[in-house]
This record gives sequence, C-alpha cells and structure tokens, in this order.
Amino acid sequence: MSIWWSLHLRREAASVPLARRLLLGTMETAGVDPDISYDLSVALSEACANAVEHGGDLGPDGPSEAYRVTAYLDGEKCRIEVADSGPGFTRHSPAPRRAAHEAESGRGLCLIRELADHVHIGNKPGRGGAVVSFDKILKWKKDSPLMAV
Repeated sequence: MSIWWSLHLRREAASVPLARRLLLGTMETAGVDPDISYDLSVALSEACANAVEHGGDLGPDGPSEAYRVTAYLDGEKCRIEVADSGPGFTRHSPAPRRAAHEAESGRGLCLIRELADHVHIGNKPGRGGAVVSFDKILKWKKDSPLMAV
C-alpha cells in the first residue's frame, strides 16, 4: 500500500510542527516503528525550518510566502521532499559542515544526513528555489495494518 500527501505551507514558524505532526500521525496510523518515525520527523522539522528561514526571495511580487512538503510512504521506504522558492543553493554555497556543539543554528542539513538513508540537496529547475529530499527504509510494528508485503 502507498500513502502520499502534499502540503503548501506559509513560511511561518507555526508551519513546522504542523508538518511534523501530520507525518507522525500518518506513520503511527500506518504502523511504522516509532524510532523510524521520530528520525524522519526530526529531519522533516529541520528541512521545514530551513525553508521558513531561507526559502523566500525578493521577486517582482515581493517575498515568497510559501513552501511545499511532500511525503511518500511506498512499500518499504518513506521519501520526503521540501521545496521552497528562495535563492536556492549557489555554486559558492558552503558545503554543509558540522556546527559547533553549542551552536543554535547551522546543524540542519548535517542532521538530516545523519537521520536519513539517502539525501539529495539541490535546486528546483527553472524558477529557482531549493529542494531537500531524503528517504529512509521503514521498519514496521508487529501486525501493522499497512505493512508492505
């Protein structure tokens, strides 16, 4: 069985826990192992927080007000994509690096890489903006109703 959903969210801090709760609720209903669900929800929160903070551009109509989150639970894998309309990543963007332990920002992309099995960070083709996508192999609770066969 496959489940997917997509959200168009305002670039506001309140959108981050909304996306996280929807993902956790979907995974709980499907019967995904809570540890896997937690890892993916933290990674999603980091990607959304980056879109909220960095995902706007100053185009002819003013700053971008929204970003998109799409999640796919398909078979044994969950794939999540967060896309914004900001300036995207430039060739001169620094590679994600490990932030100082006491730093309050700068850890998001590294944390996503630690929590997911596969990560792609790039730009949307055409109109610009960043896309962060990541996936993780799912583990299921015993007797899960939607477990992949």
